[in-house]
Amino acid sequence: MIKSIMSKRILRIATRKSPLALWQANHIADQIKKICPELVIELLPIVTSGDRFLKDKLQEIGGKGLFVKELEEALLSNQADLAVHSMKDVPAEFPEGLVLATICKRHHSGDAFVSNHFACLNDLPPNSIVGTSSLRRQSQLLALRPDLQVESLRGNIHTRLDKLDKKQYDAIILAVAGLQRMGLHDRVREIMSPQQLLPACGQGALGLECRMQDQWLQTLLKPLNDSDSALCVRVERDVNARLGGNCHVPLAVLCEIGTNQQLHLQARVLSLDGSIIIEDWQKGSREDSQKMAEQCADNLLKNGAAHLLAQSL
Repeated sequence: MIKSIMSKRILRIATRKSPLALWQANHIADQIKKICPELVIELLPIVTSGDRFLKDKLQEIGGKGLFVKELEEALLSNQADLAVHSMKDVPAEFPEGLVLATICKRHHSGDAFVSNHFACLNDLPPNSIVGTSSLRRQSQLLALRPDLQVESLRGNIHTRLDKLDKKQYDAIILAVAGLQRMGLHDRVREIMSPQQLLPACGQGALGLECRMQDQWLQTLLKPLNDSDSALCVRVERDVNARLGGNCHVPLAVLCEIGTNQQLHLQARVLSLDGSIIIEDWQKGSREDSQKMAEQCADNLLKNGAAHLLAQSL
């Protein structure tokens, strides 16, 4: 009966139009086809607000949901059935009627140092120009190297690499996962450690959003959910939500599962120039995950995180 129903269904996946987003949507489509070969899958590429305002700094045009808003509108208007998101772009709250059905197995969560002339961050001469669109990366870079010039860098991965190759920057910082997904492993000169650059909430993970009423689709997507990745990303998102839910502020957070199955949670809030750093670490069991996120956020707020985050808006 299920195969009969699925054979008549067309699953429309909303995605951004960038090469990376299309790769991610096709990757999810391939995974779904393995579960249900009878399903007909179509992609609906959409230009989001975040893509449209490439020349503007993200925080200046409103930080929340810039890369997901139009995809969610496509779900709510029944133009699409499923949206594939990079979890670092997904706001803390979802519109009424939509649900985050699945968090897929996380790829690498870290950041990569990319340069044509220098092997690592420490090799950069004073006053070198480093490109990034992220206040999180900017503040942490300046905390490590206050002598650097950090300048805004927007566009998809290939656009950013092209600007580097045209010598507009001495180095740029990109997500490891994005480079790996695009087959650009050779452009990674150094993988930054969490001690150097703690990643963004949800970085490296893909999330699948759909209508709450579409129970058949949520059931279909269950095999794609990775319980470990989902737990860690949800802990990170809980910390993020308690601190305001904006993914374009100098807030970094990472939750990992240790060899003893304990959760290790670290979060960091910085001033824009990196001169002030507020950090918190938590360790506990899976059952303690919500309590850990709450304690982490509370500790950051008690130590002045709200003031630093407000300065970046």
